[in-house]
Amino acid sequence: MRAENNSAEATQRSSTAALTLLAIGVVFGDIGTSPLYAVKETFAPGHGIPLNTINILGALSTIFWSLMLVVTVKYVTLIMNASNKGEGGIMALLALATSAVKPQSHIRPLIIIVGIFGASLFFGDAVLTPAISVLSAVEGLEVGTSAFKPYVIPIAVIVLFVLFTFQRFGTAVVGSLFGPVSAVWFLTLGAGGVYNITQNTTVLQAINPVHALGFVTGHGFASFLVLGSIFLAVTGAEALYADMGHFGKRPVRIAWFTLVLPALVLNYFGQGAVLIMNPLAAANPFYHSYPGWALYPMIALATAATVIASQATISGAYSITSQAIQLGYLPRQNIFHTSAREIGQVYLPTLNWILLAAVLAAVIGFGSSSNLASAYGITVAGTMLVDTFLTFFVIRYIWSYHLVVALAVTGFFTVVDLSFFSSNLHKLADGGWFPMFIGVVVFVIMNSWLRGRELLLRGLVKSSVPLEAFLASLFESPPIRVSGTAVFLTSTPGAVPHALLHNLAHNKVLHERVVFVTIVVRDVPWVPAGERVTIEPLGNECYRMIFYFGFKDQPDIVQALELCKAHGMDFQLLATSFFLSRETVIPSIHKEGMAPWRERLFAVLARNSGSAVNFFNLPANRVIELGTQVEI
Repeated sequence: MRAENNSAEATQRSSTAALTLLAIGVVFGDIGTSPLYAVKETFAPGHGIPLNTINILGALSTIFWSLMLVVTVKYVTLIMNASNKGEGGIMALLALATSAVKPQSHIRPLIIIVGIFGASLFFGDAVLTPAISVLSAVEGLEVGTSAFKPYVIPIAVIVLFVLFTFQRFGTAVVGSLFGPVSAVWFLTLGAGGVYNITQNTTVLQAINPVHALGFVTGHGFASFLVLGSIFLAVTGAEALYADMGHFGKRPVRIAWFTLVLPALVLNYFGQGAVLIMNPLAAANPFYHSYPGWALYPMIALATAATVIASQATISGAYSITSQAIQLGYLPRQNIFHTSAREIGQVYLPTLNWILLAAVLAAVIGFGSSSNLASAYGITVAGTMLVDTFLTFFVIRYIWSYHLVVALAVTGFFTVVDLSFFSSNLHKLADGGWFPMFIGVVVFVIMNSWLRGRELLLRGLVKSSVPLEAFLASLFESPPIRVSGTAVFLTSTPGAVPHALLHNLAHNKVLHERVVFVTIVVRDVPWVPAGERVTIEPLGNECYRMIFYFGFKDQPDIVQALELCKAHGMDFQLLATSFFLSRETVIPSIHKEGMAPWRERLFAVLARNSGSAVNFFNLPANRVIELGTQVEI
């Protein structure tokens, strides 16, 4: 028995170690590449803060305590406990927060709107993170010789183009390399930091928070502005929570406390030591932290690390988009599942090429990592502020803490988040408008789609006929029954699908078995197979079925029909026809609803949404699609 227990413990340790290594490669890519530019931008000449020992210690102290408060306390310790069936991320947190309040609560619409806005801001981050990460790594070539300067942007464009082109293959092939490469990166960060700290141990005084307090209060308005650059050190913190579901809380926390946090602190302090000894290194303190012989190996390693960081952000954009589609916040898109294990488990072609175009526009348009840093941070800070807002409802209504405790905890982090967010607002004029514009566009699309779907559903219900009453009337003088099964997909389970009415009007027949299927997406990431199907007999071989999916489930109707065998119903696909109602949306200025331009936007989105056949994995040769027009 003791041998079995020892074996189980060894297996668990091995599994935790493997997950921790994978988490190092996937979760910490963004925050792990911040040393490339955070210190450099903190002491950018435009801030007007003198480069002396006192200010260097103050900046290092502010970075250190930002990492401790925002990343360690807020995300690693607090928010990672807000698990939605093991999943994290802003969409999972939004689903958790909305489920915490009653459906009729007046605060629920506000939670949804704020949550959607936070998710929308992530897409601005998803554009700038690959751009600034890859460009800052390639710019290391300029440290060796200025002859490389004309080639920095072309090389960055090539790296990014290859990265996005590779997305369709998924990351399962190279995912196993992410952990070891990132581990080498963090060990190198730490080693460089230790070497430079030993040359000037004065920087260790930065652990004292008094230096941070003096730095953020001692330079007037410049202290406020420089917080926007300090914030670059914590960008990527949201990824710790967003990717929690892939690895679990324990491996992420182990990786953070044992490797990532020490490596980052040592490297930042090492860069500070270099600046104290050589103020001219301020042009690029990261690469000046390493000896000349290590420059080009570090550029290669940094480029690999930034590609990994970009991959994590891109995959995160895929994940958020697919979840938003499932929850009804975005129209359907073609979603390809490339891997069941790696973070790049889904690929959205349309989103991929839109992201590539936006990233290349950022690289070419801004031209340098310093210019990108002037735009970077505002959307990330906004997302973090929304995370804090949503966490309040988890603490108060799900964890059932006293109102005072919930307000005190989230109030403290709201002050911190607002400080960073407001300090980034000045970046709007320097390029921050670009990611914010992307976020606003996505928000308008998501909000218009959500509202449009509500109006569309309301219109369908208003013009529909109650299903039970219709069937009772229909079977008083039943039509001809033909062999086989007809499955009608409908979003209104209590109403007659328009496809059924059209089929009866044109074909004058009814299948011997008729099934009305409604898809319901719950506010949880996964729905167990045993809870997926409910069946209600309606008489005369007619049935109403509801298929439940989570927002991370693939809504596969064919697989759901297989589960009906356990309920005594068997479906032969060759004898089953699937009827879909495709609504053509007609904007109407004569009805109350949305502004005319939003109605036209919704109509365009509806016309260009992905095929329901592909989205629900229906056999294309067994689908009959019948259209109807609906005014909103």
